[in-house]
Amino acid sequence: MSVDLSMSDAPTRREWVGLGVLAVGLGLIVLDGTIVGVALPAMISDLGLALTDAQWVNSLYAVVLAALLLSTGKLADRWGRKRLFLAGLAIFMGGSLLAALSTSAGPLIGARAVQAIGAALIMPSTLSTVNAVFRGRYRAAAFGVWGAVISGAAAIGPLAGGALTQWTTWHWIFLVNLPLAAIVFIAAVFAVPETRGGTPRPGADVDGALLSGIGFGALVFAVIEGPQLGWWTPRGEFTLFGWRWPSDAPVSIVPIALAVAVVALTLFVIWERHRERVRRSALLDLRLFTFATFSWGNVTAAMVAIGEFALLFVLPLYLINAVGLDVMGAGIVLAAMALGAFLSGAAARHLAVRFGAPGVVLIGLGLEVTGILVLAVVIHSDTAGWAIALPLVAYGLGLGLASAQLTGTVLRDIPVGVSGQASATQSTVRQIGSALGTAFSGAALATALALTLPASLSAAGIGGAEAERLADATRESAGTTIAQLRAQGDAGPLGERTSSAVEALASGFADATRWSMLFAAMFLVLGLIGALRLRAAARRSEEGSAAALDARHAADARRMPDAEIPPGA
Repeated sequence: MSVDLSMSDAPTRREWVGLGVLAVGLGLIVLDGTIVGVALPAMISDLGLALTDAQWVNSLYAVVLAALLLSTGKLADRWGRKRLFLAGLAIFMGGSLLAALSTSAGPLIGARAVQAIGAALIMPSTLSTVNAVFRGRYRAAAFGVWGAVISGAAAIGPLAGGALTQWTTWHWIFLVNLPLAAIVFIAAVFAVPETRGGTPRPGADVDGALLSGIGFGALVFAVIEGPQLGWWTPRGEFTLFGWRWPSDAPVSIVPIALAVAVVALTLFVIWERHRERVRRSALLDLRLFTFATFSWGNVTAAMVAIGEFALLFVLPLYLINAVGLDVMGAGIVLAAMALGAFLSGAAARHLAVRFGAPGVVLIGLGLEVTGILVLAVVIHSDTAGWAIALPLVAYGLGLGLASAQLTGTVLRDIPVGVSGQASATQSTVRQIGSALGTAFSGAALATALALTLPASLSAAGIGGAEAERLADATRESAGTTIAQLRAQGDAGPLGERTSSAVEALASGFADATRWSMLFAAMFLVLGLIGALRLRAAARRSEEGSAAALDARHAADARRMPDAEIPPGA
């Protein structure tokens, strides 16, 4: 009698509901990573944020999340994934409330860190629970839901942020988390099953957690602060909690931070190898990277995240400040990406049947690269919103395809017992990518603005100290100065020259945005190369699995008596 293994793997109705609850919880924290972008101009104006402050509001969430995910993945395996999911929701709600009540840059950035702590407990718990509960052909469907939620929530964030900021205030992009997270919390208590990893090794890898946090934090700090503090020669003074790095120091603090990042991350790898040798609990099981699909999948995921968040940081600033759209208008334009992501996320599973999951990832990245290159071509200060939206649809289609199939491909060869750590590693890579995406795009924008703004002002006949003052103010305010001058009109300090100054600054800002888009495209091309290697690794894995299965069948046949061998076998 034959047994239908696919039916024995079938999830229960409660497990499907639990998947939906986990997906909504995941969507909340992914949404919070992107909802801020379109509201940043309003925050900059209301709270007096500088460009670096705005980058930290965006990036600190991802930096803290990346620094903690490896630790929380281990905790989820040891203490229970549902338990950490619930604790994370509670902390996330507290951070959201603090962010909504913030009245200056410091408290807002601190509140984003609290949100990230909660998100770090939520994210690995969702993916590892899915990996542990769903089996067989149902796992691919569950991973498709998980990937589609990531790409869709990230893409719809700007529209949600635009609507809330336009019709209420920017505070509501955080306040809306409170009722939503409370509903998810109650539903998770009843619908999400509790799962744990294998028997844990003794000890807690505190040193590994510190080294990874210092390394990732120093890396993102250097990229964000480089344009402001100087990549080598100091351009200004840096102070932190009373400690001061003077502007007349022989070298900027930025290369020092980069050196700290390299040393800390190198020591982290050495330390994790040592923990493995002595059979103690390690934050990162480096043996996971012996799976080629895991290694190349993570490289690809990092590049996708860098490209996505580079785009999501710069485009709202360009649309609102240079083009002159209102917050809701910018959100609607960026929603084109969400539309593409939702459409392709739903179709990705069907395409995977024909092309395979790695093939779908490759198609998705090809669409992303095409979309962002077309976007770079059409970006000007007077470009219509629909002309920006069209390439964003193509980009979103690619994003949905790549994200929906990448997750399952990365974890396809990973044993369930270490799925918590593997999923946390993948989530960490994504978050490092998103933090670096914001940091790189902000750095590219600031560097480009230093060149494009003076050139545009000079072409408009504005020079000298006045041009320098306008260029510096525009760069420091991430373009908000353009919107302020546009609103003042001839009544502003520039009088009748206001319109020509606005046109020059908007043109310079558009040129700098184009360079940021090309910089993001470079990382997506690297992701495309990684996807090619991922597909090759997946094929080798399939061939190896098929060969092992054939060998096992041959061994079984040799052990069977001749009378039991079916005719024609």
